[in-house]
Amino acid sequence: MTDAAAAPLGFHHIRLELAREPQHPEGDHDIGYDILAPLKADRRLDAAAWREAPEKCRVRRFSHGATLAFGRLRHAAPDRWFLDFEPGEAEDAHGFRLADEALETGEYVSLSTGDQTHTYVVARAESV
Repeated sequence: MTDAAAAPLGFHHIRLELAREPQHPEGDHDIGYDILAPLKADRRLDAAAWREAPEKCRVRRFSHGATLAFGRLRHAAPDRWFLDFEPGEAEDAHGFRLADEALETGEYVSLSTGDQTHTYVVARAESV
């Protein structure tokens, strides 16, 4: 998913994997998201860098070896971030306080799709 030659400086490959929940008591590293996004020095999403290259901010939803969807990381003022998947809003994943989250390995983030919220662990956040 990542294309290091095409990504501007400050961009990172962030991999989110499903954390423990009742249906997955051990979590599931085969369910989640790959995100290409700019991070600031404090490891938070960088809205200014996003505005310079929003087309470079890509997302892939995956499950057990299959790509389920490709999309874009979107920013809405003032501090709302979401994963935009076509064709409509029902497919989108909205982050709970995603603007405030430090996207570092081992940290947790919550994403909601429709009426379901799942927690993911940051399995990787590497510079590209």
